[in-house]
Amino acid sequence: MSVIERVRPAALAATDATEGFLTLTVSGQLCGVPVHSVRDVLGPQAITRIPLAPPEVAGSLNLRGRIVTAVELRRRLGLPDREAGAAPAMSVVVEHQNELYALLVDVVGDVVALSLNTVVANPATLDAAWRDVSRGVCRDVPGSEGSLLILLDVERVLAIG
Repeated sequence: MSVIERVRPAALAATDATEGFLTLTVSGQLCGVPVHSVRDVLGPQAITRIPLAPPEVAGSLNLRGRIVTAVELRRRLGLPDREAGAAPAMSVVVEHQNELYALLVDVVGDVVALSLNTVVANPATLDAAWRDVSRGVCRDVPGSEGSLLILLDVERVLAIG
């Protein structure tokens, strides 16, 4: 059963003030992707390099017969590559403009329902690379042990080049 399937509909009841986010970790930073953008969560996948692609494009993978562009979030955010021997990346498949993209992340967490009243604007001290792809931050996240959750804007993450 995937992370998406484990969500209880009651936890994501449609209200103006609540939105569901899939949590994930990139280089130790807790992030969230709107659950309505997520199509699948995959374990390590075989990725084929794409010649002359931008550095943040890791390549492509095959998802049930569809070609999916894999975007390495570490490179997209200017972070160092995974260390040798580290666990392989997981893929969070998102849909944007009728195309599928796999965001390569370190760890996939759970789906959380956040009150949009708890989301605040990006702090001035947030690194510029993160500010460019973030739609805000949240501190009061269930199960995050006080970590700052950066809410990713999928459209901005995929604005490569």
